[in-house]
Amino acid sequence: MDNKFDTYTLRTEVTDGITRYFVCFKDGQGVFREIEVAPPVYSAFCQFVKVERNLRRSDERHIEQSDLSDELLSKRAVHPQKSIEDTIADTEWANALQSAIAELPETQRRRFVLYYYSELTYKQIAEMEGCSHVAVMHSLEKAKAAIEKRIKNLK
Repeated sequence: MDNKFDTYTLRTEVTDGITRYFVCFKDGQGVFREIEVAPPVYSAFCQFVKVERNLRRSDERHIEQSDLSDELLSKRAVHPQKSIEDTIADTEWANALQSAIAELPETQRRRFVLYYYSELTYKQIAEMEGCSHVAVMHSLEKAKAAIEKRIKNLK
């Protein structure tokens, strides 16, 4: 075994087609010992090795979890935490965008919402409103220009 906490190692030896099983360890005086054991005993020791390894890994995972700081968690996050300034700026920008959308003429506002929020195509919106897709496209271009003009100071 490769861990400094392992108190024994296991080995097999094949001689004349016969497999022999050994448990190796150091006794209380530090003398290396090797004892041949029966296959069921060797199998039990192999099972102990697996159980110990799994427990050790479980302990390592739990220790790692308990050592995690807020800073480390933030670094590992898929979406890093925003600063308060960035959060406020994003909120102000979202409020300005909502206000600019609200000030659009009814037709432009409806088409803008259908296109950008409901993700409908020009053709789908045109069919809903009984007009051409070109009319929808021009209406959305005007709406975008009006919104950009209104919120350009926040960028």
